[in-house]
Amino acid sequence: MKFNSQLLDELVSLYGPSGNEKNIREYIKNEIKDHVDEISIDDLGNLIARKKGNGKKIMIAAHMDQIGLMVTDIDDKGFLRFTNIGGISPFITLSQQVIFGNGTMGVVSSEPIDDISKLKLSNMFIDIGANNKEEAEKLVNIGDICVYRSEYGENDNVVFTRCLDDRVGCFVAIEALRRVDNPINDLYFVFTVQEEVGLRGAKTSAYKIGPDIGIAVDVTGSGDTPKAKTFAVGLNKGTAIKVKDNSILTHPKLRQIMIDIAKENNIPYQLEVLEYGGTDSGVIHLTKEGVPSGVISIPTRYVHSTIEMASKNDIMNSIKLLIKLLEQDIKL
Repeated sequence: MKFNSQLLDELVSLYGPSGNEKNIREYIKNEIKDHVDEISIDDLGNLIARKKGNGKKIMIAAHMDQIGLMVTDIDDKGFLRFTNIGGISPFITLSQQVIFGNGTMGVVSSEPIDDISKLKLSNMFIDIGANNKEEAEKLVNIGDICVYRSEYGENDNVVFTRCLDDRVGCFVAIEALRRVDNPINDLYFVFTVQEEVGLRGAKTSAYKIGPDIGIAVDVTGSGDTPKAKTFAVGLNKGTAIKVKDNSILTHPKLRQIMIDIAKENNIPYQLEVLEYGGTDSGVIHLTKEGVPSGVISIPTRYVHSTIEMASKNDIMNSIKLLIKLLEQDIKL
């Protein structure tokens, strides 16, 4: 299996902040439509692709949306004030280029500030080069969302780009979906909306599907950069099998099955105990009477920045683990 750089490049290059996932949804739909038995879009905008089987109903969730900045005000000189859509750091955002859905570009700057440690989003603005409010309003409206603008990059070891969170999870799900033939289990690949603002798409789609097992595919952090907070996950050490984060304690039997599969198939893996954050599994496992759930995580440096970085080997091993897991007759 060769690393599909073109697919990942195209996935991360599409505009798709929370609540505006149409472009990425249509792209993924076209990529997978010939490899599934059923495909649908629910009322919230989740893309649900089914590969029929007679075994357990398994939901695989990867979110399509990315973080962004929403315009809250346009002043008389044409500068835009904004709020965050998802987890936005003012320090990362300062001096970044941004792009709106209609192609309008701008740069983020701030009011003069003596102590940079006190920088807040409320001190910042987006400059789109307009001369006044009237000119700006021809390009941008209140409520419009922009995203970081950066290019896809890679070398032999890693990829580095914006919004690997969670286009790389979509990438893993697409590549696995294409390779699972004649599935034992009844597989529902769900490309969810609005994860970055509260796991909303996963909540509604899990309620609709009513899965027996849930698997989220998402990024996690890394503890391998200089003086990083202690965290036993690093790049090029294997796919990460989640133990916990702030939204879930993964199902122990399902987690052990994932570990056993990795060992049996010589798939490098590491165990992830994340002390913050969450994934779609956080709401999937609380659906109805409860759904045993686990997470395959892709170790990623610099999450929620313009240059999120992940190991190609870790991404490929995540695909291999997901394929092998979905081909199992899982008994919990």
